[in-house]
Amino acid sequence: MYNERIYLTPQDILDKEFKIDARGYRPQEVDKFLDMVIRDYTEYNSIIKKLEQDTKNLIEDNNKLKHEIRMLHEEIEVNKSSENVNRTPTNVDLLKRISQLEKVVFGKEE
Repeated sequence: MYNERIYLTPQDILDKEFKIDARGYRPQEVDKFLDMVIRDYTEYNSIIKKLEQDTKNLIEDNNKLKHEIRMLHEEIEVNKSSENVNRTPTNVDLLKRISQLEKVVFGKEE
């Protein structure tokens, strides 16, 4: 993903040879600094790979959850429509209805 924008790899930095001039830099200091740069590049590469994997996992989880929400919405709609069409009274519903009818017929007040 980022490879097209990054020109150097840790190996490129490690393999780089500088020409030594009479008034040039101290090779030990340059090597020490380049070693630090290599460590940073390596760490950045591992961080990027981890973040890309985390992003991929989160996208997959998000898609699964969206699908689950869609399925639950469909299930709710099916339950609502079947509840309105074919609602079967329960025993409690029947007992309440009988009790109300008895009150009307026999005039009993509780």
